[in-house]
Amino acid sequence: MKLNKHKPAQHTEMEFGGALGAACIPVFLPLTVLYLLSVCRTPGGALLQWPPPLPHSTFLWDPVAAAIMVGWISLQSALYLLPMGKVSEGLVLRDGSKLKYPINGFHALCMTAVLLAVCVCLGMPLGYLFDLVLPLAVCAIGVSYLLALYLYIRSFWAPAHQLALGGNTGNPLYDFFIGRELNPRIGSFDLKFFCELRPGLIGWVVLNAAMLMKEVELRGSSSLAMLLVNGFQLLYVTDALWNEEAVLTTMDIVHDGFGFMLAFGDLAWVPFTYGLQAMFLVIHPQTLSPLSALGIILLNDLETIATATGKRLLVSGWWGFVRHPNYLGDILMALAWSLPCGVSHLLPYFYVVYFSILLVHREARDERQCRAKYGLAWDTYCRRVPYRIIPYIY
Repeated sequence: MKLNKHKPAQHTEMEFGGALGAACIPVFLPLTVLYLLSVCRTPGGALLQWPPPLPHSTFLWDPVAAAIMVGWISLQSALYLLPMGKVSEGLVLRDGSKLKYPINGFHALCMTAVLLAVCVCLGMPLGYLFDLVLPLAVCAIGVSYLLALYLYIRSFWAPAHQLALGGNTGNPLYDFFIGRELNPRIGSFDLKFFCELRPGLIGWVVLNAAMLMKEVELRGSSSLAMLLVNGFQLLYVTDALWNEEAVLTTMDIVHDGFGFMLAFGDLAWVPFTYGLQAMFLVIHPQTLSPLSALGIILLNDLETIATATGKRLLVSGWWGFVRHPNYLGDILMALAWSLPCGVSHLLPYFYVVYFSILLVHREARDERQCRAKYGLAWDTYCRRVPYRIIPYIY
């Protein structure tokens, strides 16, 4: 294949702190994952403690973890390629073409669940993943780096129209981080679409199940708090995979290139930080009253705020109060995931804080794109619906 010498895009606005952010984030976010996992395993569970609970290097690598990681990604890749489910087209690309995507994520989740149940019945110690969580995270981080490097190198052979508009700045650090190529594929295997919902998202609920099994090993039964966390997050993942086709219109697929940001987020950040609550409960058990559990369940159900699927700007229902009611639902849902862990520790609420910051940042990106897309109509809409996420507050 011919190496393409792409001219850097003109006047490309850098996000995430530009070149400085692109240099720092790939270092500090992986360290953050390892720190959070280490704190989860300490008896105190204090997020802010000195000296920090740094694990010995011998606890960061295990060949069993590496084998599990290779086997896991291979399994999910095989399930992705199975001819089940429907095939959907993505949005129109800059060259006028449309890519085809296999919509079989829910099938992959179900088949993974069956395989896991069979393995557990045959005596596989699923709870052992609790002991391997640090080396598993290290392996996931390593895979993220290797994948991002591969994606960056291969992007120089991609035609110019296949590059993401924001990922071809000419700054190697930033382009490696944000991603140069929009839809990198090996044959018909779409790397970004596969990573978006498969190994990380399904892996998240498998790790949760492992934490539940570990709690059963330690205490003889699973707590109500652990069951709620597992149930809530399994429902979230199941809903995402059941509605997998909707991801084809998201910012990640339509706008962002595939680089370290998405690779690390999909493969390492999601499975190892979104499930901190379950891991926390293994070491720090909580007792919930039936009334408390009912209140938390009702709060989680508020997440079912409808989202817009058309191109018209809705000003009725929830969309008449705030511009992003789905983001408000996500924040309330995140709170419901953390409340079963009690209120004596900050660590289980890391996800709530992080996700709120993420949604505020994403909302700002949405605003810029919508203003550019809709022009004066967007200004009129903003005057009609002045609040962004939380009514009368923000």
